[in-house]
Amino acid sequence: MELIIDFPGGARVDAHFGPYTVQTDQPPQGGGEGSAPTPFAVFLSSIGTCAGIYVLGFCNQRNLPTEGIRIVQRLNRNPLNGLVQEVDLEIQVPPDFPEKYYSALVRSANQCLVKKHFEHPPQFNIHTEVMQAA
Repeated sequence: MELIIDFPGGARVDAHFGPYTVQTDQPPQGGGEGSAPTPFAVFLSSIGTCAGIYVLGFCNQRNLPTEGIRIVQRLNRNPLNGLVQEVDLEIQVPPDFPEKYYSALVRSANQCLVKKHFEHPPQFNIHTEVMQAA
């Protein structure tokens, strides 16, 4: 998969892949306009939304209603360096959701591919390349 990252102006940085564009910006205090989430916020949202895909799939496979289900994601940061040291995902279900599926929902969310990349991080190779004149 190839993503093209460009700089459309100000503090905005966009990622293009296939037919999609993910727009990011910085808040005004960071030199941006706050017109889109920060790259880090997009990254963090991928954790909960990925878990959500697996919860949704679990429910759909069993014809369980998803209305009223939500995932609340909380971050705990290391006070010394400010980095996220713990991510909590709380799957909230309505009172009538069958209790026998609670642990299976957790197992489903644990299948998240984003989470698996945290557990087995990729190697990063960063370099500069001079583009050929058109």
